[in-house]
Amino acid sequence: MRSGRQNLVTARLTRAEKARRTRQRMLDAAARLFTERGWTRTTVEDIARTAEVGVQTVYFTFGNKRALLKEVLDAAIAGDTDPVATLDRPWAREVLAEPDPAAQLALQAAGARRILDRAAPVLEVVRGAAAADPELAELWQTSLRQRHTVQLRFAEALVSKTGGPLRDGHDAASAADISLTVLGPETYGLLVTGRDWSPAQWQRWAADALARQLLP
Repeated sequence: MRSGRQNLVTARLTRAEKARRTRQRMLDAAARLFTERGWTRTTVEDIARTAEVGVQTVYFTFGNKRALLKEVLDAAIAGDTDPVATLDRPWAREVLAEPDPAAQLALQAAGARRILDRAAPVLEVVRGAAAADPELAELWQTSLRQRHTVQLRFAEALVSKTGGPLRDGHDAASAADISLTVLGPETYGLLVTGRDWSPAQWQRWAADALARQLLP
């Protein structure tokens, strides 16, 4: 009897792992096709074919192409599919815990680089499609609001560490705006993709720019 129950548990785990791998294969296929072909030229049929699954499997798993793009974006930003908020992730906790303001800004730039290395191409797909698709326009705005929330929390921590106003009288709100701009996918895409900067070069520039703009 015990052996039978163990076999049943093993079978269930095997099915769950198989489903997880199939889901990941669809996410990987969608990410590649969206970034290579763009939003309009990528179909659910293309994704299913590339992932070697049926079209209905894609629809059953994600609902529609927009929902699939959202999951691709979420996974690219997080680096995994775990339901953990950005501010609860180890790198963000390290930023908040760092006592030195300059070191905090360097950690912010490093964290942004790691995210944008993965997510900048997908963010560009969403930004490009937003002009013609209201739902993707809202997805872009949601992404913007989420990034601002993270930068505002970092800015509040920065203000507390400096013990007063930042450079040129900046408070947490305006510091978050500056960080959102310097560490945004638009700036990363312009310099890394458009001007052939290396990600490491962009990271050094971003950390220096933040320190020059914000530190007293």
